[in-house]
Formats: sequence, structure tokens, C-alpha cells
Amino acid sequence: MTDDTALSLPLPRTLALDFDGVLCNGLREYFLTTWRAYGRIWSTSTSETPVAIAEHFYHLRPVIETGWEMPVLLRAILKGFSETQILAEWPSIRDRIVSEEDLNQKNLAQQVDGVRDYWITEDLKNWLALHEFYPGVIAQLQSLLSQNLEIVIISTKESRFIQALLTDAGVDLPRARIYGKDCRRPKFATLKLLKPQVPGPIWFVEDRLAALEQVQQQQDLADVGLFLGEWGYNTERDRKQTIQNQSIHPLKLEQFCQSLLTWIA
Repeated sequence: MTDDTALSLPLPRTLALDFDGVLCNGLREYFLTTWRAYGRIWSTSTSETPVAIAEHFYHLRPVIETGWEMPVLLRAILKGFSETQILAEWPSIRDRIVSEEDLNQKNLAQQVDGVRDYWITEDLKNWLALHEFYPGVIAQLQSLLSQNLEIVIISTKESRFIQALLTDAGVDLPRARIYGKDCRRPKFATLKLLKPQVPGPIWFVEDRLAALEQVQQQQDLADVGLFLGEWGYNTERDRKQTIQNQSIHPLKLEQFCQSLLTWIA
């Protein structure tokens, strides 16, 4: 780490973290919830097995920004769009399917959340078991919390789901520090809201390059340290772009689980 780097990015007093793809790997739950929600909207009869479809879904998870898109992604897979097409053209493919099949974003979100709510009510233990926290992140969270560092979660997952998973993992984070989908605003807007309320400097760890680029575009967030969690739901192209972007720092899982000084080494 050079002196210049250290001076340009002072260590944080507040650490803002995405949830899915940074702390928690929920791919199995994502797919199974989507598969059940899909069955409420369309027929699930297909020549492909759910296991084969799941592999496609896992590869394509990086294109998803919010939960309502997940059944549409599954629809695109079952309609025969290739992984290459979806990775390159997801917004246009998504919007085309929504338009052609007269879908409603709010209804799609309600179907996905409805499946989750029912599952949690009927078999919480099974639902929790479908998630796994990435190796070392829970111990790191607990360590950071003990160091008088302010931790906040900023996610597109419902806050109540995040809190259930953290509590089950033994992390005591106040609900007031969890900003989920129910906040109904983009992540950069949450950071703007938080900035005068929490101690600075702020670092933000996110696995979606597009979300980090949105923060980067906000002049009043220019002093927020930005990190792309390379172990999460992103692509090789995203990781290569990050290397060329001097304001966004690539971060590996082993770095995340070590001293914050290693993050900018």
C-alpha cells in the first residue's frame, strides 16, 4: 500500500455492505423460490430437469438487480435464450418478455415474496438451510462490530429476510441498520440519506458493478470508498472493468476477511 493510496482513502468508521453476493450466498434459495413462483404464473412443464435449469440460473444471477426479475429470467431460459444472449442483452430481453406477456413488476414481486413468506412460516429451518454465508464473513462481521465500527446493510432483499438470516448466524445487528428492498430507493440514495447520520468516512462493498457506478456518479458521494466483491454475483467482464476504474477497488474474499488495511493494498 502506498502512502498516496492511504491518504486518498482513509479507513472507514462506517462500513456499508450489500447482503446477497457479499455476505450470503443464496443461490439455492433464489432458484427454488423462483421455481415455485414461476409455477404460479406459468406451467413448469419442460424437457429440461430442474437441476440443469438451476445451473443456467446460477450462471446468469449477475444480471438480476431486484427480485421481481427472477421469474422473468427463468422464463427467458425456458424460452430458449442462450446464456450469451442474456448476459449481453438482459434489459431488452427482460422488457420484451414483460411487454409480450403483459406482466406486472409489482405482481411478480408479490409472487416471489409470497413464496418466501409462506416457506418461512411453514418451515423456517429448511428455508434458512438453503443459504450459506461465505467462508469467514460471519467471524469478520462480529470482529468489526466489536471494533466500534458502524455496520449497515444496504440490499435489494427484504429487510425481514436479512434479519432472520443474520440472527440465525449469531449476528446481532439492529433492524434500524438494515436497509432492504422495503426502503424503496436505490442504494446510492440510501447512502446519501445515511451520510449525515453515521460517522465518516464510509466504505461500501457491493458485488454489482452497476450499483457501484451509480454511486460513483453522485458528486456528493465522491468521498465514499467503493469496493467490488469479486466472489459475488458478477462476471469476468465486470471484474476486468473494475481494474480499469481507479475509483472502484477490486476486493477478494480473503481480503474482506482480513484487516481493512489489506483492502487497499
